[in-house]
This record gives sequence, C-alpha cells and structure tokens, in this order.
Amino acid sequence: MISSLGPVVESAFALKQLGRHGSSSFRGWRKGVREQLGTRVSAIEDLAQRRSIDELLPLLKLHGGAGVDAGVDEHTRQQVRAALFEFCQVAILPHWREMHGHMASVRDACGRIGIANGMHALLDNLHPKLDWKPPVLEVAGEPDRDVYLDGRGIVLCPSLFLTNRACMVLEDVLEIDVPVLVFSVPVETTADTELWGHNRGGEQALSALVGHTRAAALQMLSESCTTGELSQRLNISLAGASKHATVLRKAGLVTTARKRNTALHSLTPLGVALLRQRHALRVP
Repeated sequence: MISSLGPVVESAFALKQLGRHGSSSFRGWRKGVREQLGTRVSAIEDLAQRRSIDELLPLLKLHGGAGVDAGVDEHTRQQVRAALFEFCQVAILPHWREMHGHMASVRDACGRIGIANGMHALLDNLHPKLDWKPPVLEVAGEPDRDVYLDGRGIVLCPSLFLTNRACMVLEDVLEIDVPVLVFSVPVETTADTELWGHNRGGEQALSALVGHTRAAALQMLSESCTTGELSQRLNISLAGASKHATVLRKAGLVTTARKRNTALHSLTPLGVALLRQRHALRVP
C-alpha cells in the first residue's frame, strides 16, 4: 500500500470537484480555489469538462507512449499539463500536508486490518461499494472490466478527491509493472475544518479528549473494532461509543472505514503516538 500517487495525480481527480455541483464536503475548498484562480477559473473548468480523468492521466506523462492518446499533439499535451500544474499549485499544494497525513492514516488503518484479519477483510473494507468475492473484486454500479494481474500483485492507494467513483485501476503509473487500485476515501462535511483550513477547530477537539472514558476508548482502539464492539468494551451505550469515536476522529486520532452499515475504527499514527505517551496525560 501507498498513501498517494502525489499531488498532481490528485489534482486530476480534484478537477471534477471544482464545479458548482461538486460534493458539499469540498464547499470550503471549492470557494477558496475559485477565488485564488480568479479569471483563470473558466479555463480550468473548461479543462475539467473536456477531459475525463481517464484522458487526463496519460497526458501527464513526459512523452508519448503506451496509454497516451495518439490523436493529441505535443502542443496540446503541454497546454493540458501546464493548466493542471497551475491548478495543483492553487488547489492541492497548500493543503498537501493535511491531505497526505489523512491518506497516510487511511493507509495505516488498512494495513492494520490486513494484518489482523487478512487480505480478504482488507479488500472487503476498502469502500462501501466494493465487494470482494474471491477471486473477483466487484464494484457496485460500474461496468464490467477484467484486470489480469498474472502474478504481478497490486498496489492499493487511497484518494480524497476520487469521489465520483468508488475506485480506478491504473496501469503504468509507477516505475514498476504493477497496476494501482485507487480507492476513494469518503470525506465528511467536517473536512472543511480538518483539511482545508477553514475555521479550524483542532484545539477544541483536542481539549474535548480530557476525561477517563475517551482515554479508555483510545486504549480500546489499539485493536481495531466496530462501534458496537467499542460500546461493549467500554460498557457504554452504542450512541455514546459513536460520539467518543467521532470526537477522536475529529482530533485526528482515529480513522473510520465504513462498510455498508458497519464502521470500523482504528488508531491513526498520531493516536498510536499519543497512546504510547498516555502516562503523560493528566485526566481528572
């Protein structure tokens, strides 16, 4: 697993969220990006409308070759690349630290699921629309497509902006002959404060952690568990366990993977680090 394919590839996914009909989770991000682009908004929106993600990614290659549209001349390719890089500088790079940290926590959580429960459980919990039926990974609402690994393996990679699709399989994007399964990470409306820097509430979220029950919840989540399992371990109501998990997630200490009606909570690297230093926490 890797945490991302880099800010430029994420920019290609983000283009589709720039329009006014994009997800509400990106409302604050969208407003800021449009203001920053100014008169260039129209040109970037035109690029988003004319090129699908599948068409954009091959054009990011430095030279023509396999997967590159032979009907696109080099001048057009350079124009597309320049526009996308301009968009990346405004839309992605200012938030890359937070974005990358969030995707890294998703990667780490998936890794813990795979270690604790096996690869079948990992593949079955990547996204609510993905269903692992060995040897087939089914994607709800997507047309059939056969990808033959032929023993090459596969790289798993999360994406914040690939929200209009459950996943994509990309070939020839790494310098190794291994396909990449990019899966979308559901982004809640709280992303406006957690990722894009609008009305940040990190201090309030962290201060809300003070108390025996949430310190205990952090300890219980050292082994990934569902909301129901957390309520049983803490001997509290299901609603109470959900509330504690939400506060921990807003503080960046927990990541949540959703599969149908089940939420699986795992510690982020920050949560693990804080737990290791729990002897320094002073709770009443």
